[in-house]
Amino acid sequence: MYVVDAHCHVISDDVTRYPRAPIGGKQSEWAVSRPVTADAMAARMDEAGIGQGVLVQATTAYGYDNSYVLDSTRKRPDRFVAVGTFDPLRPDAAPALEAATGDGGLAGVRLFTSGSTVPVQGEWFAAPEAFAFWEKAGEVDVPVCLQMRLGPATRQLHEVLERFPGVRVLLDHIGYPDIAASPADAGRTVAELARHPGLYLKLTHRNLERLRDAGKEAAAFLEPVVEAFGAGRIAWGSNLPAAEQSLPELLRLAEEVLADLPEQSREEIFAGTAQRLYPDLAQPTGPAASGAARSRT
Repeated sequence: MYVVDAHCHVISDDVTRYPRAPIGGKQSEWAVSRPVTADAMAARMDEAGIGQGVLVQATTAYGYDNSYVLDSTRKRPDRFVAVGTFDPLRPDAAPALEAATGDGGLAGVRLFTSGSTVPVQGEWFAAPEAFAFWEKAGEVDVPVCLQMRLGPATRQLHEVLERFPGVRVLLDHIGYPDIAASPADAGRTVAELARHPGLYLKLTHRNLERLRDAGKEAAAFLEPVVEAFGAGRIAWGSNLPAAEQSLPELLRLAEEVLADLPEQSREEIFAGTAQRLYPDLAQPTGPAASGAARSRT
C-alpha cells in the first residue's frame, strides 16, 4: 500500500538562512528539543516506507515565513509538497494568496488559530475581513488547512463552509474532538460536519492515540465519521516531530487503529485523499515511487 504523510513538519539547522520567528514570539517545545530537517525527514520516510509527504509550515518556529518548506519542496519535488501558514486578515490577502500559490509555490495554506504559542485565539478566521481570502481560495482552488478546536468556534466553521462552499478545508487533527470523554458523542459531533462537502478531516496521532486507548469503543467514533465523510475525505498525517514517537511507530499506530476498515478505505486515508487534494503527489516518480514500493510490499 502506497503511503503519503499528509502532515509533517521540518525545521532547518541553518538559523542564519532560516531565522526563527514564531507567532507570538514563543517556540513550541518540540521545535526546540527535537527539530527534523527536510533531509532527515526524507530519510525517516524511507525507513518507514512512506513515499511522499506534505510539509506543513512549522508555525511555532517560522510564523508566516514559509521559505524553508518551499525550498525543501523545490529541492525534492518528487517527494514533498509545501503547505504554508497564511494570514487571511492582511489587507492584500487575495492577491497575496494567488501569488503565493502560483507555479512553484505553495500547494496549500494553513490558518493557525489555537495553541499555547498563539497570542490571540478565537474565531477571527471567519471575520468579514477574511472573506476576500476565502473567496480567492475557492477561486484558485487552494486547499486550506484549518488548525482549530471544535467547541466555541464550531459555529464559525459552519458559517465559513456555508458562505464559501467551493473551498476545500482540511480540519487539522479533526479539530481535537474529545474522544477520551465519549467516543460516541465525539463521533456524532464530527459526523455532523460532513454535511459540508468541502470539508476534509486530517487524522493524526492526536486522535489515533485516544482511539487506541478507547479499545473496542473506538468504533463508536470511527464508524459514524467514516460513514458520514467517506474515506475519500479523510487523510492520515504523522505530525512528526510534534509527535514524540518515531515515524515507523506513528504509521504503525494508524495502521493498527484503522485495521478493521476495508482495504480500499485505508488506501484512501493513507494516500488517495492527499493525492487528490495535492495533485503534485498523484504521480510519484523516482525515489518517492521506488522507495515506497520496496518498503510497503
